[in-house]
Amino acid sequence: MKKRFLVCIDSDGCAFDTMELKHKECFCPMYIRYFGLQAVSKYAREAWDFANLYSSYRGIHRLRALLKALEVLAPRKEVLERGFQVPTLSELSAYVEKGGLLSNAGLEEYLKEHPDSEEFRNILKWSCQVNLEIGKTVFGVPPFPHVRESLSRLSETADIVVVSATPAEALEREWAEHGLTRYLTAIKGQESGSKKEIIASLMGEYDVDKILMIGDAPGDRDAAHANGVLFYPICPDEEAASWKQFEEEYMDLFLSGVYAGKREQSAISYFEALLPTKPKWI
Repeated sequence: MKKRFLVCIDSDGCAFDTMELKHKECFCPMYIRYFGLQAVSKYAREAWDFANLYSSYRGIHRLRALLKALEVLAPRKEVLERGFQVPTLSELSAYVEKGGLLSNAGLEEYLKEHPDSEEFRNILKWSCQVNLEIGKTVFGVPPFPHVRESLSRLSETADIVVVSATPAEALEREWAEHGLTRYLTAIKGQESGSKKEIIASLMGEYDVDKILMIGDAPGDRDAAHANGVLFYPICPDEEAASWKQFEEEYMDLFLSGVYAGKREQSAISYFEALLPTKPKWI
């Protein structure tokens, strides 16, 4: 760093088609196992997918997603008819509400102070097992079409930084596996803070109108706008088309300084319309 422009890019579900794989094959099976949801597994899966993939909550931290999935599962008619008691995780809810550190390290610190908390012990086991499952399962997944071409062109005039809530070790492995690290200035994972905090830490060397966040979740939009920088959405289920449009049109709009305003708002409005706030069963 530094070039004239800064482009921050999310990883899972944005640059790589790994989000569905991680959630459906790693996160969700462990959520059913560790939180005793076997009796309502079909509905638990739908709740997990809603909270993490197909709603305005897409991309939230795994601990918030765990709470949201249980929250939308509990009132479902089929669950109530079975007399099934959905776990509430009241300790975790209070911890998140008070601003506790959202990481395995944060869970470990809490357990040091509250060694009798079976709830947190189980949540930590779940989170650690998810990481193990991801390590065993997620490999060989290429970037979406037009990502490589976009990065190659962008890297000529922009510093490119991966900004993600995924652990840095996993990010470095995934980006290196496909030879994309050559285009990057840095990789910032969950250890570097929230996406909002990471963007803020990078901004000092650039004019604010020359900074863009590319992401696939409302949280990416919020992190960008909280810092007063631009956002370009990669739309769920339309990722290749979003990247093609970026490569062929929106990249030049950004680099020429005319993306801000109506063009950005139009792209975001389309993106937001794809992500409901309530599941179909509520």
